Amino acid sequence: MKNIMEVDKNFKHQSIDKTDIKLYDVRKEPFKIYGCYLEESGEKFRRVPENVAKNMNDCAYFLHTCTAGVRVRFKTDSQYVALKAVMPTVSLMPAMAVTGSCGFDLYADGHYFNTFVPPIKYEDRFRATYDVYGGYESIINFPDRKMRDIIINFPLYSDVSDVILGLQEDAKLLEGNKYTYEKPIVFYGSSITEGGSASRPGNSYEAVISRRLDSNYLNLGFSGSAVAEKTIAEYISNLDMSVFVYDYDHNSPNPEHYKKTHKPMFDIIREKNPDLPVIMVTRPNTCQSEQIEERIKIAYETYETALKNGDKNVYFINGQDILNYSDPDMMTVDGCHPNDFGFWCMAEVIGKKIKEVLK
Repeated sequence: MKNIMEVDKNFKHQSIDKTDIKLYDVRKEPFKIYGCYLEESGEKFRRVPENVAKNMNDCAYFLHTCTAGVRVRFKTDSQYVALKAVMPTVSLMPAMAVTGSCGFDLYADGHYFNTFVPPIKYEDRFRATYDVYGGYESIINFPDRKMRDIIINFPLYSDVSDVILGLQEDAKLLEGNKYTYEKPIVFYGSSITEGGSASRPGNSYEAVISRRLDSNYLNLGFSGSAVAEKTIAEYISNLDMSVFVYDYDHNSPNPEHYKKTHKPMFDIIREKNPDLPVIMVTRPNTCQSEQIEERIKIAYETYETALKNGDKNVYFINGQDILNYSDPDMMTVDGCHPNDFGFWCMAEVIGKKIKEVLK
């Protein structure tokens, strides 16, 4: 009995089948890693140092090694790029494609080309499992051979400890292009910030904004656990960044917590960064509650107080305006987490404001 990959070969996982291949560790030059804190030990890719994560809540500590926003950039004229990833922990979720939670995708010269799709193991037509636990390998072939500037986006909801890339033995390998804005935009927030439920890593709203503005960024989204502790606020305040965007409304358990933490987080950031553009965003989806207006008011009060104190580089985005940008019925997978169209709408609204402050 046939399975779908036999019926339609476009769904088939592409395994590595090359003999003219040379392997490279992405931690070594000329590869450039963006979007993470690189430790000398190289045990895992981490978005914040482990000692910082240990002083956050337990769930955030679990998530700090998820590689949301991590990228590797390089140039090559190889006609293929093979990938072998070692992934100690992977996340499979009912409302998110495995290509987003566990997959890598590849952009060439600023445009999406293809995805390193995780493999599936079929027992029969009706029973299949993702063969991604511990990592996987895959390959992307180009139609011709020429120099390309490559960005590979890492998984949004999985740990990665090693990535080995394979190129043609005689291929040139060079440092990738630098971003126009090399100093990163830092995003802090909930699962929406982390990228749930984008169908692949390059479709998170931060990644979309990054490509449009040619800007570096750091994704500090912590699914269900962004509660604005003093530890993470102080860590962020010491980063060298071009813009700070924060949206953790969903992860505040109640308006009282939101009020207790929203302005203090801003004050910590502002004290160390008096001229930094800071953008405050409230929840951008169709999850309604009797508290939503109260929460919007809390965030707006932080913004308004800053303006009254003479702050000329603070901005406010009501997340409900993102819903009004297009058709809200089409923006999420579950009334909360954006689909790719929802992230595109977020990139339109938030990206427009970021573009203004960068210019």
